[in-house]
Amino acid sequence: MYLGEIIMPQALIKLDEKINRVLNIVKAKYDLKDKSETIEFIVKKYIEYENEPELKPEFIKKINKIKKEKSIRVDDFAKRYGLDV
Repeated sequence: MYLGEIIMPQALIKLDEKINRVLNIVKAKYDLKDKSETIEFIVKKYIEYENEPELKPEFIKKINKIKKEKSIRVDDFAKRYGLDV
């Protein structure tokens, strides 16, 4: 079943020389085909970076595993680990 073309929004944007240079560097470094793909790549990386780790399933699994581990009681952390405080 054909649902038609996926229409992507388009935008005309102004870039200063420095931002344009950075886009060109990222485009070349990651072998991207054009600036549109480069901007999409950067935005996706930003979304990954900004995503709070507690929302990721791997983080939840890791925390639940740590919660099950046996803990030890430490009355004087500095003394136990030889720290000069």
